[in-house]
Amino acid sequence: MTELLSKEIWNGKSLADLITLEFLSSIVGNVLAAIAILVVGMIIGRWARSRIVRLGQINRHLDETLFNFLGNITSYVITGFAFLFVLNTFGIQTTSFVAVIGAAGLAIGLALQGTLSNVAAGVMIIFFRPIKLGDFVEVSGQSGTVKAITLNFIELASVDNVQIIIPNAQVWGNTITNFSVYDTRRAEWVFGVGYGANLANAEQIIRDVIAADPRSHAEPEPFVQVNALNDSSVDFLVRVWCDRAEYFAYQADIKRKIKEAFDAGGIDIPFPTRTFVRALEE
Repeated sequence: MTELLSKEIWNGKSLADLITLEFLSSIVGNVLAAIAILVVGMIIGRWARSRIVRLGQINRHLDETLFNFLGNITSYVITGFAFLFVLNTFGIQTTSFVAVIGAAGLAIGLALQGTLSNVAAGVMIIFFRPIKLGDFVEVSGQSGTVKAITLNFIELASVDNVQIIIPNAQVWGNTITNFSVYDTRRAEWVFGVGYGANLANAEQIIRDVIAADPRSHAEPEPFVQVNALNDSSVDFLVRVWCDRAEYFAYQADIKRKIKEAFDAGGIDIPFPTRTFVRALEE
C-alpha cells in the first residue's frame, strides 16, 4: 500500500485521485483482518490457558500455582504472535519492531531490577517447588503457614494468624526450613534429676511414660540416656519420634507427664541454688 501511494504521487496525481473505492476496500479489509486475527488469537490463548490450568486442577499431585503460571505465559505468547501477524498485515517489518521492543525491555529491566529479581525468584520457586500451599515453613526469620505463592512474593499466616509478606528474592536467596515435607518428627527433651536419685528408676519412669502415650513411635526406638553431669543435676537426653501433626501437643504433654511421674516416684528434680557466705569481722 505504501509503494502504491509513492508511485501514484510520483505520477503527479492528487490525494483525491488516490482515494478510490478499491483503495478504501483494501484498508477496510486489512482492518477487519487485523481484528479477526486478534480475536482468534485471544480466543486460542484463553482456551490454551484454561486447558493448562484444568490439567493442574484435576490431578491433586500437581501444583496448581505452577500450571496457573504456565497457562498465563502460554496465553501471552499466543497473543503476542497474533499481534505480530497483525503488523505483517499492514506491511510493517516485525524485525525492526522486535528490536525496538528489546531495547525498551532492556531499559525497563534496568529500572526495575528489584522487581524483576523477585519475579525471577518466583519463577524458580514455582518450578522447583521448595514450598507449597499449606506448608508450615520458616523463611528469612519468619515462620508460618503458606497461604499464597505469586511471582512477586509469598504470603504466610503466622501461628497467631498475622499476615506476613516476604519478597521472593528473600525466599529463594535464603535457607528455607519446611516442617511439612515429612510425615514424622523427632521430639527431644532434657530432664534433670538430683545426684542422690536412683538413675535406673528415673530412666524406667521416663520409658514407662513414653510407652504409655499412644503417640510415641516404637520405631525408631526411643532414646533415653544420661547426657550430662551438671553442677546440680544429672541430665537425661530423651528423643522420641511422633507424627508431624501431633508434634507440638505431644512435646508439651510429655513434659508434664514426666514431671508428675517423677513426683509420684520420689525422683527429685533439682534447681540451681547459690550460697552466700558473709565474712565475719574480727
